[in-house]
Amino acid sequence: MAKAIGRLVDLGIGKETARGTAIAPTYWLFKTELDYQEKFEQAIDESSVGVIADSIGAEIVKKWAEGSFGGDIKDKSFGLLLLALFGSVTSVVKETTAYNHTFSLLGSAQHPSLTLGINDQWQDYQFALAMIESLEIRYERGKFITYTANFKSKKGTTATLTASYTAENSFRPHDFVFKMAANLAGLTAASPVVIKSATLRFEKNLEIDDVLGSVDPADILNKQFVCTGTIEALFDDEATFKTVVLGDTVKALRLDIINSSVTIGAASNPQLKIDLAKVKFNEITRKTPIGDLVAQTLGFKAYYDLSVSKMFEVVLTNTAVSY
Repeated sequence: MAKAIGRLVDLGIGKETARGTAIAPTYWLFKTELDYQEKFEQAIDESSVGVIADSIGAEIVKKWAEGSFGGDIKDKSFGLLLLALFGSVTSVVKETTAYNHTFSLLGSAQHPSLTLGINDQWQDYQFALAMIESLEIRYERGKFITYTANFKSKKGTTATLTASYTAENSFRPHDFVFKMAANLAGLTAASPVVIKSATLRFEKNLEIDDVLGSVDPADILNKQFVCTGTIEALFDDEATFKTVVLGDTVKALRLDIINSSVTIGAASNPQLKIDLAKVKFNEITRKTPIGDLVAQTLGFKAYYDLSVSKMFEVVLTNTAVSY
């Protein structure tokens, strides 16, 4: 049998036309991590038959797959993950061949489903009804902007897949801009705030819909939507963060990445802008090492803002026509 390294395993994603029916990948992902596994549950027959052995057998009663993958955020394929995460997208021409894709939170327990395709050296598999459970975005110094996505899906079915990668644009740490304002409307005019790193995490609290008559899920449903994050910065004055945190002040946050080295359309750039309409900081920790700079780490949670009827605004700019 042939042996291979993980770099030879390809991962593709496609949006399903019919929920739970496998579809060929639209994008092959530039991954840096992949851990996706077949899972099953057994029912144990614990009947007593006059011996002290604890059971006489077992049967598989549930099959599914779950795991995670991640890599650098790319300007086109990441849009399909955002659609799976938020549930709804509106795509419009920004100018010439550049498009703005605005994602919004779909108020439904059935967000769009994907098919994950894994192409490797032994046997290709497709995982239908793939639903995203969580997505974490990391903005760190010295690294491309990265993500990790966790998924659940139906069990894998054999397939014949051929990976075909399309060139995409990445986002770098110096492409990042962080802003803070009193409300969503004030973010554009706000001055950038210097920070060291940030993490943004979205969770969808999936539930597998198990039913009688099948070992496969009837559906995989999302429940309540949660957004949290952290910020790391040097401590330079109390007004920037500490006063805001201890004063229980509501803020709007912008986490924006714009690759200004790449031109798309006539004069646009690949961009992923995430605005959180209503945020409260719930933790602040200050580190005071004797021989090093004083730093602070802050935790926050995003809330639904009744005044603008939304929790966030997410806009991805690229050359993809639609999702």
